[in-house]
Amino acid sequence: MAKTISGFSKLSKRQKIEWLAANFFENPAEAEQGLLAWHRPDEQQQKIIDGFTENALSNYTLPFSVAPNFMINGKVYAVPMVIEESSVVAAASSAAKFWLDRGGFHAEVLGTVKLGQVHFRWVGKPERLRQIFPELKAHLIATSAELTANMQQRGGGLLDLELLDLTQLEPDYYQLRASFDTCDSMGANFINSVLERFGDQLEFFIETTNQLTDQERDVEVLMCILSNYTPNCLVRAWVECPEAELEDLARDAGLPGHAAVDRICTAVRIATIDPYRATTHNKGIFNGIDAVILATGNDFRAVEACGHTYAARDGQYRSLSRARVENGVFRFELEIPLPIGTVGGLTALHPLAKQALELLGNPSAKELMMIVAAVGLAQNFAAVRSLVTTGIQQGHMKMHLTNILNHLGATEAEAEAAQAHFCRETVSFSAVRGFLEAARKF
Repeated sequence: MAKTISGFSKLSKRQKIEWLAANFFENPAEAEQGLLAWHRPDEQQQKIIDGFTENALSNYTLPFSVAPNFMINGKVYAVPMVIEESSVVAAASSAAKFWLDRGGFHAEVLGTVKLGQVHFRWVGKPERLRQIFPELKAHLIATSAELTANMQQRGGGLLDLELLDLTQLEPDYYQLRASFDTCDSMGANFINSVLERFGDQLEFFIETTNQLTDQERDVEVLMCILSNYTPNCLVRAWVECPEAELEDLARDAGLPGHAAVDRICTAVRIATIDPYRATTHNKGIFNGIDAVILATGNDFRAVEACGHTYAARDGQYRSLSRARVENGVFRFELEIPLPIGTVGGLTALHPLAKQALELLGNPSAKELMMIVAAVGLAQNFAAVRSLVTTGIQQGHMKMHLTNILNHLGATEAEAEAAQAHFCRETVSFSAVRGFLEAARKF
């Protein structure tokens, strides 16, 4: 049975590691050495990283990669990506190069509105609350002015505040829904601070206004929190070219004429009507999106939650991308909400996040939205193209070969021989193991 401890968070890092090593590992000395081996040599940077979470012991390392040749709205980027899946960066790079000679990626931001909610109970007739709402709204805006002033000076701030009556779903339940523009910041702390002020002042107003009777002063604020579903913080990315320019996709796969384009369009339609396929289809999109979100210090959990909710906005989970041919022109398109930022939070603290943004030219939040969407679209195009032509495993397993060789302890000479051999053969774990066993007999 695992040991328990009181006051763990108050221990020093060394004490935490020693206690864990002694109680949960077979070889305590080896465990301590392993955890400490991934520390940054720069003590100040390590202190900053340790401050990101509670009970930090070490650093978990992922590859910081780059996908070059991304032309987006006529500007060429080398895009930073943090991901462990072996084929993702290769696929994104391949798609970027493919579209570089066909006009590149195009993108536009359709909106930057973020949302927050004050959830509360109020006992009374809904029409009475609606009657006093204009005065309540003015009071809430006025009493939060000091919190929104700085964001307003930057061109953002509170955009609107509305009252929602949800008593038909939950007794006495109402909601204040606030719309915000947080400019280049993700804005979570700003939004939550304003919402909590709204909550306090909502209670104060209801309890002190002379427009309500004593029986109508019973208000209970349940919670004040931003929503990670931001359907109006939206970006669209697309690629397009004459259908005839894609005939090589079919030819390379031994398919006739326009078969590859037809298969791509059909595959995307299947992901639109079948949620089982849509889930895997959209996961491929997020392979690209999450990698850039992580590299730039943004919140990939918020982005994923928002994107998946948007994919189910009509009641069924569907593809986030679309593909079609009109008047001989093939168009592949992605529309997705991306609530992200380029200032504040980890974007300012994490040393590699800062470098990632510098690599991208220190973009605004809007520009980063377009970059991220383009990478998600590239990843989706690469995956669907492979699925309907050569099959996904051919490229994926060849990229995975290095991981298999490392797992099996291949020497440099064995790895070189295996790479040459599997240029012509199907890669699988058992096949690679068999190749190494045969080679080691001689």
